[in-house]
Amino acid sequence: MMWRMLACCCLTFSVAVNADPLPSTGTIEPIFTPGGDAEAAIMRALFEAKHSVRVQAYLLTSRSVAYGLVEAKHRGVDVEVLADREMVEKGEHSLIPLLVDNHIPVWLEVRYAIAHNKIMIIDSEDESAMVITGSFNFTHSAQVHNAENLLLLRGNPALVKAYVDNWQRHRAEAVPYASFVKKK
Repeated sequence: MMWRMLACCCLTFSVAVNADPLPSTGTIEPIFTPGGDAEAAIMRALFEAKHSVRVQAYLLTSRSVAYGLVEAKHRGVDVEVLADREMVEKGEHSLIPLLVDNHIPVWLEVRYAIAHNKIMIIDSEDESAMVITGSFNFTHSAQVHNAENLLLLRGNPALVKAYVDNWQRHRAEAVPYASFVKKK
């Protein structure tokens, strides 16, 4: 029995130390709702995007965020989105179809019970790269009704690379939105 407990503890420890710590550099801008305007912070970041925006969204029903992504695309910013398949399928207010209609490539994550990430990676190839993350879903409710948090992280290239690598791994496992629509 003692060996089993020791083996379990070792396994837990080996999983826990799997990720290498990253250096703490750059700036962190925390925003909390209700009270803080997380949606406005996202909109400012999208307006300032110059080259690329990568999104992972569990749910996207915020018209402001959706139109911000579309506007960035129309300015020539390379915008790509990963979304949770079930929330797109069941979410009657999902704005993913609006993004697709505006020629934003969308892939649906189908491997996981829930693809619960809520991130944006903006201009990952630049010194001014930013990661936006937190509990904040890209929804009106997250801004107005929920207790949420949002972090805008700038000036940490190692962190940006970790998020880009993770985004690319998820993208490789996802299915194009167009193939999902054809199956329905």
